[in-house]
Formats: sequence, structure tokens, C-alpha cells
Amino acid sequence: MNRNRIWNNKYVLFPFLIIVLLYSCTSMENNPLLCVPDTPFQTPAFDKIKTEHYIPALQEAIREASLRIDEIVNNPEPPTFENTIEALEFSGLDVNRITSLFFNLNSACTDSSMQEAAMKISPMLSEYSDDILLNEGLFARIDTLYQQRDHLGLNQEQMRLLEETYQGFARNGAALSAENKERFREINKELSNLSLQFEQNLLSATNDYFLHLTDTAQLEGLPDFVVNMGKAEASSRNLDGWVYTLQAPSYGPFLKFSADRSLRERIWRAYNSRCFTGGPTDNRSIVQRLVALRIEKAHLLGYEAYSDYVLENRMAKSTERVHSFLDTLLSRSLPFAREEVSEVQNYAARCGADFSLMPWDFSYYSEKLKDEKYQLNDQLLKPYFELGNVREGVFLLAEKLYGLKLKPNSSIPVYHPDVEAYEVYDETGRFMAILYLDFFPRESKNGGAWMTTYREQYQLKGEEYRPFVSVVCNFTKPSSDTPSLLTFYEVTTFLHEFGHALHAIFAEGSYPSLTGTNVARDFVELPSQLMENWALEKEFLALWAKHYQTGETIPDTLVDRIIASKNFLSGYQSVRQLSFGITDMAWHSLKSMTESDVDSFERSTLAPLQLLPETEGTNFSVSFAHIFSGGYMAGYYGYKWAEVLEADAFSEFKRTGIFNKSTASRFRESILSQGNRFPAMELYVRFMGREPRVDALFEKLGLTAEK
Repeated sequence: MNRNRIWNNKYVLFPFLIIVLLYSCTSMENNPLLCVPDTPFQTPAFDKIKTEHYIPALQEAIREASLRIDEIVNNPEPPTFENTIEALEFSGLDVNRITSLFFNLNSACTDSSMQEAAMKISPMLSEYSDDILLNEGLFARIDTLYQQRDHLGLNQEQMRLLEETYQGFARNGAALSAENKERFREINKELSNLSLQFEQNLLSATNDYFLHLTDTAQLEGLPDFVVNMGKAEASSRNLDGWVYTLQAPSYGPFLKFSADRSLRERIWRAYNSRCFTGGPTDNRSIVQRLVALRIEKAHLLGYEAYSDYVLENRMAKSTERVHSFLDTLLSRSLPFAREEVSEVQNYAARCGADFSLMPWDFSYYSEKLKDEKYQLNDQLLKPYFELGNVREGVFLLAEKLYGLKLKPNSSIPVYHPDVEAYEVYDETGRFMAILYLDFFPRESKNGGAWMTTYREQYQLKGEEYRPFVSVVCNFTKPSSDTPSLLTFYEVTTFLHEFGHALHAIFAEGSYPSLTGTNVARDFVELPSQLMENWALEKEFLALWAKHYQTGETIPDTLVDRIIASKNFLSGYQSVRQLSFGITDMAWHSLKSMTESDVDSFERSTLAPLQLLPETEGTNFSVSFAHIFSGGYMAGYYGYKWAEVLEADAFSEFKRTGIFNKSTASRFRESILSQGNRFPAMELYVRFMGREPRVDALFEKLGLTAEK
């Protein structure tokens, strides 16, 4: 589920050194990464940065950061919060700024030279991180302060930073023996390289395949927008006919609408066998090695399983609680899912399908059934969801709820012509952030959608630094005669990622490691998933959802059908999402490495959830970027966890009014602005006045006995 991907400091070297922009020119005066950029708001000089600048700039930044660490360790004065914890917090600013730029672009706008540089940069960063986290002298000063923490006169934010810093060191090997520290270094270095290789393999495998059609008979069932998209893709490759790729805006609609079952099977198998067919992009051995190394790392740190290590500082707290949570949702969802699959199978039979539905059939027939039941399909809705209108609708929602104003600024450098840059202000005129929007797929970009930052919010020496925020998507490109028209799913995706952006935009605090989206992984999806709810509100859609040709506002009758259909296949979709979390937990709750191969392990894990026939030659784990290259290991359950939170929280907006500024202000002050300055559950209780109710999710999805 890449659509929900949030690149929340994916390549963090040290958990408390976050992306900032505080630096001056060095002797490398010609390197734009080492000078204050002459740009609006000192935004990154994307127009001047080249791949060859990264490694020398990073080497210099690491050298300077290491000197600052030495100064902390060798300080003859007794440790204080200021000369140790605060000094450490701001010691690696340039390192994290440079690596943020590099790895964000390596995901959004990469090429072979970037990928080659990544394989050199990754071990440099791993070594630098370990030099800090395994520094005995540094940890001794931190430990001294931690033991004295109740007598230091610290305020809440300072106490939180001290506690998080201590835990970060303790959880990253600071207390290990010399021998185990050396092994810990080796593990981290190999993990870093393998995760990067996994991601590069997946990108290559995705880009390597395309379905080339030359016969108009092969287009049966495809609506005009899918035909036109295929024609444009073929033209971009200097080919005749139509081309469909494994990028989501191409793959998804083709599978949903193509009447040619053999073609559906071909593209489905291609997508689901990525990195599983042997050759240079095969990820099977990488998956096994990553899991084995994570188990070994957990054991070194005194945990039985990697999930125990990860979940210790999440809202869920334990492996057992996550398993129980997933089992509860699965037991509620599975009967509904089986009933829904049976309904689609029966419908297909009525349509003349004399075969059992296979995975490549389900999307096709379920779309037809949905159209029959609700007279609703993407082709009907897309004209009302022109990207420009959707963008303005999202901006309008931010204004109505929070008073935000977004102003385009074409003088801010961007890393690709598709990218747009905006200045963000609140209702008082206060500058809040720079927002980058990157909408369209390209071979240089990973699939899915995500939010990230190039700079976090923080304060230093009396000056505040506001964040630079980026939202990256893969929406349908405009053609020569048709603008970019989004599916309803893509509309909710935009709202989702913009919710993450709001979390970063509203950040307030002194220390970058505690601000914005730097929160528990199973809490970070609350603001994003909450925003999706407005896509089902008539009052919101009526403000901006207009037919791109006629200007007609989306009819109430059509919105009624969207609302009526919102829980179509909700059980099936719930089980599908749970299967990702269950797969993740199966790999990461292992106490010793399984003797099964990747395919056998996955099949045995998912057998109880199987709704459609198994298909040989395909595998999900080898392309599961979230957990093998994206930072969600033992954390994918967090999407369902956050669904409980957002379903419960949105009930408060429904109670008081979906544009109620008082409710929005409370959400901003209780959650969006707080970052990690307080425990996540405490923040949630501040907003709702109580802990979340899981029944709110079942009610929202219609997974109740009355369904």
C-alpha cells in the first residue's frame, strides 16, 4: 500500500538529528550544498545541486559534525542539559540536511548516477551514525543527566528530549560490550545497504515491464481516459499503439476495465512477480538477510524478536497487543469479506463467467458490480475531479478549518518541471512553511504517494526555522486534450498526504527531533487518515468538485451514490490491509530465522486470510517496500491502528460540524502542533477527552451485525 507512504526520515542516521538548514560556506565554495542558498526563504537550490556535489559535501559535513561530538565528549565541565543534550541535538544539522535532500530525490527523481552514489553514501552514514550512538564517553554524559533528570529543573520539552535521547542511545547499542558494538556496527551497515538495494531493485523491476498493444480489439472495455493514457505512454516511448505500465495510474485502471482476461492476467502476473523472477532484481535473498539481521540486532539488544524492540516505544507497546489487535479486526472483517467475494463471484457467473474468479478477475467484476449496484464508476466521477480543482479544494479545506493561505511561488527552485512550490501562511499572516507538490509518475520516481520534509521546524539562538514540506504522488498525467482527471481513490490519496503535510506545517517547538511528524509510527497516520473523511462530505465537495468541461457542480445524487457505495467491499478491503500488517508481523516477530523460503513462509502466513485462489510465481514480500526499505518494519499495523483513531476523532467533527473552526483549532493545538513533546495517547485524550473506541471503526466501515 504505497499510497500511504510517509517518508518520515527514512534514512535517519541518529534519531535526534533532524533535517534543518543552518550552515555557512566552507572551503568548498563551489559546492551549493555547503553554502547558504540565494533562494527565497533559503530553500534548497535544486537548480544548482548536481549528483557529484553530494559525496564531498557529506564528507565535509560529517567531519564537522564529528568535531562537535568530540567537543561535547571532551568538555571538562560537568554535563548539563545545554552542553550535552542540546548541543547533541544540533550537532549534525548539515549531515541531515544533505542526506534529506539526497534520499528524498533518490526516491522522487533518481537516475543511475544517483543510485550509484547512494550505494557509496549509505555505508558512510551508517558508520557516522554508529560513531555517535556507540560513543562511550558521550553516552556516559547522557546517562549522568538521565539519572539526575528529576533534579535538573527542566521544562516539559527539555525533559522529553532528555528521555528520548537516552532511550535512543540505549536502544541503539550504547550499553553493549566492545565486541557486540563492533558486530552492531556491521549489522547496521549491512542493513542500510540491503534496504537501499531492495528499493532500487523494485524500481528497476517496475520500470522494466510494459504491456504493448497494437490491435484495437485488445482495448475492449477500456474507457476513453485509459485508452488515451495508453496512447500517450506509447507516444512517449516512440511506439505505435498503446502502452500500459506497472505504475499505479496505468496498472490499476487497466486491470479494472480491460475485458480481455488474458491481458489482465499478463499485467497482474507482471506486477505481482516483481523481484521474484530471478536475475539482478530478485529480492528473495535480500528479504531473508534483512530479517535475519534484524533478529540478530534484536538479540544483541536483549529482545526476543525485532517486533519487541520496535514496539516498545509505539502506542501499541508490545508484540502481543499488536497480534491481538490484528486478530480482533480480522475476526470481525473476514466473514464480511467472504460474503463479498461470493457476491462478486455470483455476479461474474451471471455475466457468463464459467470459471472461479482469479486475482486478475476480481477488480474487473467488482467494478462492474459496483456500477450495477450504485451506478457509479471512475469514468463517471473523474470529470468532476480535475486535478487543479482538487488541489484548490484541498487548499480551501485547509483554509476553512485552519485559516491557511497557500500562494504559488515560481521563483523557488524545484527538482523537476512537474513540481510546484507554495508559500504557506496562517490566518494572522504568519509564515508557516514552504510546500512542494509533485503529482505525476515518471520512471525516475518510486510508485505510491508520500509526504516528507527537507527541513523540520525548530528554534535556535532566538530564531525560528519553519519547515520545508513535500507531497509526492503518482496521479494520471494530463494528455494533449484532457487535463489530469483523478479517480475518487486518488482524491482521498491527496487528502491523506496533505494531512501529513499539515502535521509538519503546524509544528511548534524548540527541538527538531520532537516536532512535526516525528511521532510514534502508529500515531503518525492519524492526521492523514482523518483528512480522507472530507471526501465523503457533500458540503465539502459542493465547494470545488465541478465538471471540467461544463463547470457543473457535482450533483447531490452522484454524491449520494458515492456515500452509499463507501463501504462496498469494506470487509474485503479490510482483510487486504490486514494481510499486509500480518505479513509484516510474521516476519518481524520471528525469534529465530525461519528455514522456510520466502514464498513458503508468506503462503503459510496468509493461508487463513486467503479469499481468492493462490497463484504460483507471485510473491508480495519481495516488493513490500514499506517494511523492507521504508521504515515500517513491525509497524504496518499502524495504518489500521490509526483508522481506529481517525474514525473516532472524526466523530467529533461530525458532532460539531465538518468546518467547525473551534474543533479544528483543538485538533491543531492538541495534536498537529505538538509533535512528540508528549506521549501520543496523552495527546489523543487531550482532543477527545478519552481513549479511542475501536467500535467507531467497525461502525464507519459497516462491519456490524446490521450490515
